[in-house]
Amino acid sequence: MASEITYAEVKFQNTSPAAVVKVAPFSHSGDQPPAFKQKFKEWSCDSAVPGGKAFTSAVSPPAEEGWACCPKGWKRFQGSCYYLSGDATSWANSEQNCTGMGSHLVVITSKAEQDFLSKEVKKPLRGENHYIGLIAQMGQWHWVDQTPFNVTAAFWREGEPSNPDDEKCVVIHRTSGLLNNWNDVQCNSHHRICEAAAIIV
Repeated sequence: MASEITYAEVKFQNTSPAAVVKVAPFSHSGDQPPAFKQKFKEWSCDSAVPGGKAFTSAVSPPAEEGWACCPKGWKRFQGSCYYLSGDATSWANSEQNCTGMGSHLVVITSKAEQDFLSKEVKKPLRGENHYIGLIAQMGQWHWVDQTPFNVTAAFWREGEPSNPDDEKCVVIHRTSGLLNNWNDVQCNSHHRICEAAAIIV
């Protein structure tokens, strides 16, 4: 089956107008592009590799000279894009909102990722608690994407989790220390962090 090319407008930051590429292709075969690509029209892109060169044509560059793109308003760290919400809702609605954008509640897999997100939630105008994609089911912690829960790579606050029978959802708590700031909470109304893989063009 022949590959189909879908074009998307890409706006690059910190480049002169002459260096801006207005159109760049996303290549895929047969199927519709993932929801994440379909949901957004404006993207922020930067070099996918340290010292990578800009490309100045509408043709896809080689992978080593590519761009990593996230929707406008999302934050990029390593290979992922993150959305920190301005509104608060239940955990189930938060996951549904993330899914509707082609993403999921964040799954934290490293100390570096935890550090990045902890610094992001501490920025001005952020809510106090942000849901992550960790939930208690039948007394066990599970990530929304089925990544195995690793207790040695968890970042709980002192004394947490305190009540997984009643507090089944997990948040990053804004006013806690930078690294260990997870708290189990009731699944009522909090902000959220969505995550999706960055788009490479």
